[in-house]
Amino acid sequence: MVSEPFYDPARSYQENFELGPFGLFADTTPHSPPSIAAHTFLGRPVEVPFGIPAGPLLNGRYVKAALDLGFSIPVYKTVRTRAYASHPWPNVLAVKVDGDLRPGRRLVASDDYSEPISITNSFGVPSFEPDFWQPDMADAVAHAVAGQMVVGSFQGTLPENGSVDDYIADFRLGARLVKETGVHAVEVNLSCPNEGTAHLLCFDTARSRRVVEAIQEELGGVPLVIKTAFFEDDAKLEAFLREVGPVVQGIAAINTISAEVVDERGEQALPGEGRLRSGVCGAAVQWAGLSMSARLKRLRGELGLGFEIVGVGGVNDAAAYAAFRAAGADAVMSATGAMWNPLLAQQVLAQEARLLQAVGA
Repeated sequence: MVSEPFYDPARSYQENFELGPFGLFADTTPHSPPSIAAHTFLGRPVEVPFGIPAGPLLNGRYVKAALDLGFSIPVYKTVRTRAYASHPWPNVLAVKVDGDLRPGRRLVASDDYSEPISITNSFGVPSFEPDFWQPDMADAVAHAVAGQMVVGSFQGTLPENGSVDDYIADFRLGARLVKETGVHAVEVNLSCPNEGTAHLLCFDTARSRRVVEAIQEELGGVPLVIKTAFFEDDAKLEAFLREVGPVVQGIAAINTISAEVVDERGEQALPGEGRLRSGVCGAAVQWAGLSMSARLKRLRGELGLGFEIVGVGGVNDAAAYAAFRAAGADAVMSATGAMWNPLLAQQVLAQEARLLQAVGA
């Protein structure tokens, strides 16, 4: 089902922030989950372990609309400890991919958002000041009812001319500020550029361990989920889990897969320095999300770890939700699919109800 997206790619980030959400997300009524939730996630009862990951839910209005439409685990967009500007428009473009998207590809962008939908998104993790997002996040948390939970996502920012210690301190501050909003769980984005280096933070195991240990000192029992990229190498993933797995309560994978994105003339599609490559999400990366869910489950068992797995990537319909659950995901989230299909959570709920009826029969 392709509907009017709740984030409008034809508008700037600021316009979406101020005027959105759009489509069915713009006019909702509170969802009423059953009195007894059928599942748990991070120790909390949820109607269904399905939600929207950090990214498209720009502020509290978006999060509350997601809750109203039955997404049990919405994640408030990744914030920072200070204001941070968005990349210039456009930020979202459609890309067509034949088969599975493997790292290193070059893709042609367009405005054709037909199924199966895959997009590139390039925002640069913008954020408003905590003076705005703290009360806004707290308001979204208060909107959740029984069987729902709100997760707050954040990432660290290296202060100008700062050191690694300053970088770690910013993660610590971010964790404290997010915790103060009363969120039911905190997610830290480790799939962001490792400040001062050329690779993602989750690929720097030693620094990732320092970051999550510092965060846990601030959280005081609030569950911590880490968001990671796709690991191609099993040995590197195992080494990462040996160090970080014992310290966290959840691992969300994947974020996006990077690709070169050009227009029909072969020129860079997204304006500005450093934007030839950008992250791709949607149907073309489902294989990677399923792979990570299965590998995380296997390694969790082999290493005797207890973290929960959040499967993300190309969940465009209820069948994909079921596939992720079968692969090992304790919870599943959809960004691109949910953007163009606001009724996706209700379709997943209907599928779950049919399964329960079949078991009962």
